[in-house]
Amino acid sequence: MMSKLLLLLCFLFFLSFSQLFSSSFSFSNSTKLCPHHQAIALLHFKQSFSIDNSSSWYCDYYDVTFYPKTESWKKGSDCCSWDGVTCDWVTGHVIELDLSCSWLFGTIHSNTTLFHLPHLQRLNLAFNNFRGSSISAGFGRFSSLTHLNLCDSEFSGPISPEISHLSNLVSLDLSWNIDTEFAPHGFDSLVQNLTKLQKLHLGGISISSIFPKFLLNWASLVSLDLLDGALHGRFPDHDIHLPKLEVLDLRWNNGLSGTFPQFSENNSLTELYLSSKNFSGELPASIGNLKSLKILVLHNCGFSGSIPSSIGNLKSLMVLAMPGCEFSGSIPASLGNLTQIIALHLDRNHFSGKISKLDLSHNKLTGHIGEFQFDSLEYIDLSMNELHGSIPGRNRFHGIIPQTFLKGNAIRNLDFNGNQLEGLLPRSLIICRKLEVLDLGNNKINDTFPHWLGTLPELQVLVLRSNSFHGHIGCSKIKSPFMSLRIIDLAYNDFEGDLPEMYLRSLKATMNVDEGNMTRKYMGDSYYQDSVMVTIKGLEIEFVKILNTFTTIDLSSNKFQGEIPKSIGNLNSLRGLNLSHNSLAGHIPSSFKNLKLLESLDLSSNKLMGAFLKN
Repeated sequence: MMSKLLLLLCFLFFLSFSQLFSSSFSFSNSTKLCPHHQAIALLHFKQSFSIDNSSSWYCDYYDVTFYPKTESWKKGSDCCSWDGVTCDWVTGHVIELDLSCSWLFGTIHSNTTLFHLPHLQRLNLAFNNFRGSSISAGFGRFSSLTHLNLCDSEFSGPISPEISHLSNLVSLDLSWNIDTEFAPHGFDSLVQNLTKLQKLHLGGISISSIFPKFLLNWASLVSLDLLDGALHGRFPDHDIHLPKLEVLDLRWNNGLSGTFPQFSENNSLTELYLSSKNFSGELPASIGNLKSLKILVLHNCGFSGSIPSSIGNLKSLMVLAMPGCEFSGSIPASLGNLTQIIALHLDRNHFSGKISKLDLSHNKLTGHIGEFQFDSLEYIDLSMNELHGSIPGRNRFHGIIPQTFLKGNAIRNLDFNGNQLEGLLPRSLIICRKLEVLDLGNNKINDTFPHWLGTLPELQVLVLRSNSFHGHIGCSKIKSPFMSLRIIDLAYNDFEGDLPEMYLRSLKATMNVDEGNMTRKYMGDSYYQDSVMVTIKGLEIEFVKILNTFTTIDLSSNKFQGEIPKSIGNLNSLRGLNLSHNSLAGHIPSSFKNLKLLESLDLSSNKLMGAFLKN
């Protein structure tokens, strides 16, 4: 009987507790969490800006969504539901404000209501345009702040020393506000006080300080970016014991000197960037200890001697860039172990010897093209060397134009311009389904027009100029070939017969391009920008970056004859057209009046007749 009574009492207690909890939860749910004065502060802050999408254009480069977040901020609504605003679920205080990439244009004044949000723990205003604003003392009021990001937002002037009072910061990013600077000793004060920092990004800001050696005692440091900071002095030669450090970027500090940093074997480094001729000496064999390294950039450094074979131990390496250094000797065969590599730059060094494992642009390499096993390589550039011989077969390298390619390869760019390659184009190129750029200009390739390349869905740039291609281009058996092609250069070959009208009708990428609704960007990615040499208005011009709206056709200096097809007038997004030095006859088609974007036209040295179009 007693046990039943106890059971009943327990049940009644649980029932009453459940009702109490339920009503409390319902009450808290129906209450607006955002304090009124904080909502007003946010609305006043919003009203101090206009909306301009060009203020956040750089977000597109990083593939980050950008839109006007503050448009959802309405008076009378709960500010905790607004875009970019996060509240403490217990107190309702605004604790996080993320207005990165929000199209904001205007000035943050020293009396801004932003500074009326004392409970903020995270503040992100990156990628807006606050031109005329300074990183003022007001930012130092956020005593609870753990994350502050003002990256690339057009701040200018001196950085307030009050920033160094934010003792709880674990992440500080002020980078690429290039008109800001630290006051004398301001940087030293900052790094001495903010001892909890895990991420410190000040790239592009004038620090003008001797490199603070005590930075290398921060055991919690994960990412350090002091790019282009006017640092000077000597970088420490002793072993660096920062077990959590993943990113170190000291590029463009030309006053900084030292040898290659010595990292302990127990390291987590994934990215290392150095560039200064004052960094000198040989690379130590201990570089092989950086087992987690994915990106190694030593740009225009004074490092010399041979590359140690231990670099082949960096099995996670995806980007290896050592351009403009003083390296010499042969290239180590151990580079063949770097099977994850997607970008490789060793140009402008003093490498010598017969090629066996690597082919690189802008060096003095000679001999036949060797064999490789880099089956993740996306970018191949053998331009500006003295390579000769036929294109090799019997290897499985995805980028030296072998006779056999593996399916599923990732090649996006093949650039062999300016060598002495000869023979036929390998038909296995048809397997390179991701290929966007194929530049074989200025070689000795002897073949007919590669109509089979028309099936490559991503091919945008095709350069075959100054070779020995010959014969009629004719018609294609492929329905709508070369639909993505925007740049085609077949100049200085021996093509003959009529102009290839079928192909011209298929160049959809040169027709009706709506540039107003098109994001203008350069071909390539953050590691490698595609380039191409084109002839414009009689001048050879190297486009070191290829804008995705640029279109041109160069069929000059061949043996084409017959009339110019009217269908060229359909290519109404064309910027350049060169049909000079052929044997074309007849009248210039009236459809040329549709080429309203044309900037360069050369029809000289043909047998054309009649008056040219007035408009």
